Amino acid sequence: MRNKRLPPTAADRRHFLLRPVVGSLLALALPGVPLLARAGGHAASAEASAYPPVVEGALLQFPQDFGAHPQFRTEWWYVTGWLREAGGGTGRHWQGAGEGGAEVRAGGYGFQLTFFRVRTRIGEDNPSRFAPRQLILAHAAIADPSIGRLRHAERSARAYPGLVEAGEGRTSVRVDDWFLEGGDTVLAPYRTNIETDEFGFELVFEPGRAPVLNGKQGFSQKAPDPLNASYYYSRPQMMVGGRMRIGGKVREVEGHAWLDHEWSSEILPEGARGWDWVGINLYGGGGLMAFQMRDGEGRALWQAGTLSEEDGASRIHGPDELRFTPLRHWQSPRTGIRYPVEWEIELAGRRLRLRPLIDDQELDSRASTGAIYWEGAVRLFELGAADEARAIGEGYLEMTGYAERLAM
Repeated sequence: MRNKRLPPTAADRRHFLLRPVVGSLLALALPGVPLLARAGGHAASAEASAYPPVVEGALLQFPQDFGAHPQFRTEWWYVTGWLREAGGGTGRHWQGAGEGGAEVRAGGYGFQLTFFRVRTRIGEDNPSRFAPRQLILAHAAIADPSIGRLRHAERSARAYPGLVEAGEGRTSVRVDDWFLEGGDTVLAPYRTNIETDEFGFELVFEPGRAPVLNGKQGFSQKAPDPLNASYYYSRPQMMVGGRMRIGGKVREVEGHAWLDHEWSSEILPEGARGWDWVGINLYGGGGLMAFQMRDGEGRALWQAGTLSEEDGASRIHGPDELRFTPLRHWQSPRTGIRYPVEWEIELAGRRLRLRPLIDDQELDSRASTGAIYWEGAVRLFELGAADEARAIGEGYLEMTGYAERLAM
């Protein structure tokens, strides 16, 4: 990791040459349609027929499915987590810290890294390496309590061998010098390096266990119609070590992370405006993934979740077992968008509560995916019979579609 900004490299210059074409490519490829999630209706169904469908019963195979699936419309590798200065009681000990460790774990930073791959269906018969058949986009952020907001950056470019690409067979995705790679075997580590003017991080993630398959063995339904689905697995409880830079100060850090990988040709159901999603590393060593699709009035169209244990066992929760209820809102001073930043989640009779590390974790990605969304570090509490709150985990909450229908 560099402590200071170096002069632009050849890769940097190529990135800036490629980046201006992305906006026009998106307009040509998917006019009036979300980039990373499809609109519903007849037009969406006709468009989706040009891509492979997601079908129930297809078995995910690892490590092959750690890599890219370029035939599908959209795909993302999404890593989130909490970091603290090394030696502060995180690492492997974090899993067994138990109920009394909430104060020990106070503080820290949240971080996010997402790489997106989009098949445009433009120039697929063109043999040129410059043909915009695939787009690769990336978001990176640090939730910094010292300033009360996110530090974030983004990149986007058409795929170009060796510079901007998403490889098959293992996780290997990059936009210039930003990258995420690993997954050579089921338990092999991942590593990433992100450098921006304001911040950077160079991290290694150790999985420690096999992937958790969401939905029906990796077939994750997003609506009553199974057309709206993705292939989806998670990797909770990854241990993290490395370095993080904020400004000119570099810190040795450790912590825990969560990796999601999804690919699909049709996600958003008709009438959906956006979604709310959580991925939580539980203090006992397990993990909780839960989401809801919302309509324009904020009503739930579909809910689903996966509760995994430290030993790898998992339970799938369907729409009748989950309910999201917003408790407190925060309004962005920059965009005026109002987000519910505290939630109660009812999960099969349990009452859970989400509270943010900081309220202002809005990410404006209009220069790449075109979306403004809330993506932030949260703590999870369980409510007892007398409404006492017991801290049980940390993770991330993502909320989309609060400004307008998701149009990425």
